[in-house]
Amino acid sequence: MRLYLDNCCFNRPFDDQSSLTIRLETEAKLYIQAAIRAGDYALGWSYILDYENAANPLAERRSEIQKWEMLADKFVSETPAILKTMDELCSVGLRPLDALHLACAQMLECDYFLTVDKGILKKAGAIGGIHVKNPIDFAIEQGL
Repeated sequence: MRLYLDNCCFNRPFDDQSSLTIRLETEAKLYIQAAIRAGDYALGWSYILDYENAANPLAERRSEIQKWEMLADKFVSETPAILKTMDELCSVGLRPLDALHLACAQMLECDYFLTVDKGILKKAGAIGGIHVKNPIDFAIEQGL
């Protein structure tokens, strides 16, 4: 099973952990990452993850997140098919960068798109071809 974690998911451990929801999302995300390292799940990576991560002004975060690209089993660069899928996803109300992440995940044949972005999660029912989940819900569903 291949997973795609969007940039906000990768950044979750660096967020203020004073909120219980954020702490639980962080723990679930770290557990999922451990399962990826153990080979229980494959990881998809995209050019848009590189783009967003490169824009992060905090060097430590950039460096830690970038290391995950080496663990990915598949990588995708921009293609006309990705841009077409992005346009279709924007038509259901997703922002262009979010739609690009989802289009890349679909092109990578990921089974799950993991995010902590509430805007994406609210539109999950309108997104076909991939399961869109919060890391907590994914962990519960998988019995982790």
